[in-house]
Amino acid sequence: MYRPEAPLVVQSDGSILLETHAAGADQARDALVRFAELVKSPEHVHTYRIGSLSLWNAAGAGVTVDDVLGALGRHSKYDLPGNVVTEIREALARFGRLVLEKSADGALALRATDDETAQQIAATRRLSSLLGPRNGMSFAVAPLHRGTVKQALVHAGWPVDDRAGFTEGRPLDIRLVSPTRAGRPFGLRPYQVDAVRSFVPGGHGVIVLPCGAGKTVVAMAAMAELGTNTLILCTSTSAVHQWVREIRDKTSIAPEDVGEYTARSKQMRPVTVTTYPMLIRRSTAGMPHLSLFDRGQWGLIIYDEVHLLPAPLFRATADLQARRRLGLTATLVREDGKEADVFSLIGPKRYDVPWREMEAAGWVAQARCVEVRLPMSTATRIAAAATEDAREDYRIAAENPAKLLALRNLVDSHANDRVLVVGQYLRQVQQAAALLGAPLVTGETPDAERERLYQAFRSGEERVLVASKVANFSIDLPDANVLIQLSGAFGSRQEEAQRLGRILRPKDRPATFYSLVSGESSEQRFALHRQMFLAEQGYRYTIEDWRDGGAAPADAAIETKATTVTTLALAEGTPP
Repeated sequence: MYRPEAPLVVQSDGSILLETHAAGADQARDALVRFAELVKSPEHVHTYRIGSLSLWNAAGAGVTVDDVLGALGRHSKYDLPGNVVTEIREALARFGRLVLEKSADGALALRATDDETAQQIAATRRLSSLLGPRNGMSFAVAPLHRGTVKQALVHAGWPVDDRAGFTEGRPLDIRLVSPTRAGRPFGLRPYQVDAVRSFVPGGHGVIVLPCGAGKTVVAMAAMAELGTNTLILCTSTSAVHQWVREIRDKTSIAPEDVGEYTARSKQMRPVTVTTYPMLIRRSTAGMPHLSLFDRGQWGLIIYDEVHLLPAPLFRATADLQARRRLGLTATLVREDGKEADVFSLIGPKRYDVPWREMEAAGWVAQARCVEVRLPMSTATRIAAAATEDAREDYRIAAENPAKLLALRNLVDSHANDRVLVVGQYLRQVQQAAALLGAPLVTGETPDAERERLYQAFRSGEERVLVASKVANFSIDLPDANVLIQLSGAFGSRQEEAQRLGRILRPKDRPATFYSLVSGESSEQRFALHRQMFLAEQGYRYTIEDWRDGGAAPADAAIETKATTVTTLALAEGTPP
């Protein structure tokens, strides 16, 4: 059967072509993001691919074979290739064929649902040192190897349905309450209720929601539902402080029962918030802090920004497998390809809502995404061409002096907005702060000063804030509605997601996300990769080319004017 108006072409190699201008393209995209991965996204046709991991994550969120085949069938121009149908059925059929459970005597056992699967597991060499002898269709698993076994199996093509249960932890009476600063009754949004319901029965897994959609509230609702001591892992000390504020503000727990465990303050409380680095750092007694946390009688561990879980922690957190585990993220994309490790050690994706679907419902702000392409002077191009180091070539393009002039023009054009300026390189953000006379936050900014500057921005005392990549993660700046990206970490899609999320809190003013990119450079090539995440979520970039009579001057005048502007700013006493 041929339906020319349909937006999808499903090909026999498992790739899926989406015609972005076809009728029903938005609905098809929203269906695809639940079980397929975006591969590339030029303007007219986007390419997706169905993979085992994306299908297993979908299965963890309750997506069935009929859901996948039904969505593809509804939106496809042609009948689905038979081999693709077979591969989808086989991949989804693997989810649930290996179950980790407790035997009658309380020991851990990996059970296969059929003899053929048990034989394959017994023959897998990489598991020989991790599994006990086969007993019928079961294998003994040492508690210490609970996470490692799942990790090895998923890499061998076998997802494990972990039903072994969890340590209950010490009971904790905690309820959601009306926040003191909201000024209106507090209640969970419908999707937050659904997210909690999707997580609690299984006790482990990942919730995927856009930045600004209230992932922290979902976590606190899960804490209240489970009623147990909780350990929360964050990316930074600033994020720790934000979590502590939110828990004290929106729950019934006594302030003294919420502890901060950082380099500055080491409080072990019923709810303890710490950072990933602290978890694997050694204490002054020479003992890893992880061993201290393991004594905390936790019933729940929350992994904030779980897509950033540091690689060294994959093995360390295997020791925490006996606890319920909740991962929070705006995107499961990892640039190191370790999404499978998040799946095996934290759990499958339990809940996901497309960003544009939440935007349409008014839960997150509508965002306009603009790429501003800028000229590079002859001298800058020659410097980039002269290096044989790809990273240096990228850095030269990313630090293009024309960006400073474009930045000032954009900030001036948003005189009534709250503007966040973010960059990858320290020298560049220092120059930007000096140029704009704006405060600067970097990794070297003391925590107390960082919090003071964030609060000044929230209160409106500061209209513009410049930050290094520390602004990517877990900062609460709900009034920001314009973000200008000076430079980024090569083609990182996860960074693109985090930065866009900084301006997605609903507000009265429109949200605009600018990316400043040097045209005809390695930076422009990487920018296409960064845009893949936004294309997957249904956003489109408007490209403004400032190379031909735009707001930025051309050739050598770029460097001269940018340097002059920066020098003047410094001379007038603005902070470096």
